Amino acid sequence: MFLIVALILIFIPFLTTVSAFFSFYKQFQMLQQNSYYPSRYFKWLKENYVPQLALLAIVWCLIASLKFSPLVFPLAISVVLLVVRIILFARCKKKSIKKLVFTNRVKRLYAVATVIFIALICLLFFGKDMVSEISFVLLTMFSVVSPLTVFVIWAVTYPIEKAVSRWYVNDAKKILREHKNLTVIGITGSYGKTTTKFILNRILSEKYNTVCTPQSFNTPMGVVRTVRESIKPNTQIFICEMGAKNIGDIKEICDIAHPKYGIITSVGKQHLETFKTEDNVFKTKFELADEVSKNGGVCFVNLDSDGINARITQRNDVVTFGDNTDYKAENMKFGADGSTFDLVLKGEKITVTTKLLGKHSVSDILAACTVAHILGVSPDDIRFAVGSLKATEHRLELKPFKNGSLLIDDAYNSNPEGCLEAVKVLSSFGGMKKVIITPGLIELGEREYESNYELGLAAAKYCDIIILVGKNRSKPMRDAISTTDFDKNNVYVVSSFKEGMEIYLPLADKNSVLLIENDLPDNYLN
Repeated sequence: MFLIVALILIFIPFLTTVSAFFSFYKQFQMLQQNSYYPSRYFKWLKENYVPQLALLAIVWCLIASLKFSPLVFPLAISVVLLVVRIILFARCKKKSIKKLVFTNRVKRLYAVATVIFIALICLLFFGKDMVSEISFVLLTMFSVVSPLTVFVIWAVTYPIEKAVSRWYVNDAKKILREHKNLTVIGITGSYGKTTTKFILNRILSEKYNTVCTPQSFNTPMGVVRTVRESIKPNTQIFICEMGAKNIGDIKEICDIAHPKYGIITSVGKQHLETFKTEDNVFKTKFELADEVSKNGGVCFVNLDSDGINARITQRNDVVTFGDNTDYKAENMKFGADGSTFDLVLKGEKITVTTKLLGKHSVSDILAACTVAHILGVSPDDIRFAVGSLKATEHRLELKPFKNGSLLIDDAYNSNPEGCLEAVKVLSSFGGMKKVIITPGLIELGEREYESNYELGLAAAKYCDIIILVGKNRSKPMRDAISTTDFDKNNVYVVSSFKEGMEIYLPLADKNSVLLIENDLPDNYLN
């Protein structure tokens, strides 16, 4: 009997510990998707996890009471907890839009978690009475209430991560310092920066050996990683995308890269939850102009951006592009197959054709061509490069889809102006059944409802079928649609993009075109 009791006492901490590691997958996934900021992770917990935390607290109390209850009861609770967490783990891995990436940082989080649990188990079985009891309580609490453990692990690893980051940053700075002939071009903006980066890289590659930050690498560590892995002795130009959610973020990247040229594509209502005001967005984006000016270079800014146009009188050390400037696009013609227009680059006119869709694509091309012209790329090379452009992945990317239908993949677009432009692009497919799947827009602060309302109105105006993702998140769009005469039978509300696709696919045929607009990561869907 004693042996059985001993085995059960060993088995219960083991089961709860194993269940915790299954739970960590979702917790670390959300921590990662919230850029490892504990405040953002806590916000996700508050919105999505509070009821579960209450349930887990009850489970913890039941397990912790094993000294006062029959052992079979807490053992059964431990088994049930493990089974439930294994099921949730499998479901999370299968259904997650953006899965947990096992970076070195995530591996360190798991390593610290392992050390903590091993230490508590050792203290539980080999410590003195008081130490053993405290270890049991902590082990049970950390096992059952895994978000609490995540905060502890984050706090333990924070000094380590800061030291690792500092070493990587210093190494990247050293590489850039030693590369005397390297020209760095910084690109920022509320939207358009990633597409502009890839367009500029394609055009400049006609004359120079170029490197650009891949995908949406636009954080300090993303820039540092690119420098350390991709800058070679023969690299002539480094194109560096710079993202920001707070004042000072662009300056932090500029202090690493020290760009000589810059492009500011736009200032708009993006990340207002952290910036609070559009003036703060402007101030942050123009940290790039400040750095370029200090380095004796040139920063080009988009005068067609309302957020810039309204404030540009505050600056006289930048060169503008857009309507009524020396660098502009004229005679624009749009269609489902792309765009044709004239580039006017300080008096020199170049007629170009591109497969890229939408008016804002022309703006991105103009920005890149303006810099390429300044850096001596010939008109013929500019024309050829623009003609060979392919859509940036998940940004108004047109491709064949199921049952002969067409897909406009705009999954990475998350700004109000771009989303409205994408719906207008959808409307250009005349004679076809036009379908949109979208969860709407995020991180717009007080303007989020208004912007999603406008998106709902545009969808009602141009689409035949509207599929909205997220019952709570889609409410502003539903409110807007309800004010129109749009057929309510053609409006669907689903909980995931997978469910949206299940509605669309039976309707898809060669006369259908689907727009996927802003495929949000899991931490925003509700």
